[in-house]
Amino acid sequence: MSTASTTSRATTVSTGVRVASLVTMIAGLVLAVAGVVTWFTVQSSLADEKITVSSDSPRFAGDKVDGPLAAYQEANMIKKHYLESTAGKTYAQLDREDPLRQTAMTASFLRASLFTSVVAFGVAAMAFGLGIVLMLVGWALPMAGRRSTAADAG
Repeated sequence: MSTASTTSRATTVSTGVRVASLVTMIAGLVLAVAGVVTWFTVQSSLADEKITVSSDSPRFAGDKVDGPLAAYQEANMIKKHYLESTAGKTYAQLDREDPLRQTAMTASFLRASLFTSVVAFGVAAMAFGLGIVLMLVGWALPMAGRRSTAADAG
């Protein structure tokens, strides 16, 4: 291969690697920022509801529900309390005329809402983590490109 051809190929590869690196790092930054913003938005929304973990909870008793662990624990406590009040029957198992059916329905709605926030925290953490990984990959790409170009020239 001629020197001019090798130089042209190396320049093309180098430019492509730089572009791929930049795009990957920008995508990583966007994901990381979105993850952080989502986490704090969900946390703020939960805190605004002024929910506290039940006083009889084995974990986080009396704590504000503003994070994934407290939300998960309170959802479990809601289930415990409503099953105690319905003699262990779920919404679907209660007779349509049973006045406790409304309690079971409300409890199910509250639990679903809390579990949704737990999932949102998980997605936010995943987006942040993936963003960091993408930024690291984007940072490493130019080094890999230089090694590839050097190996082709040698």
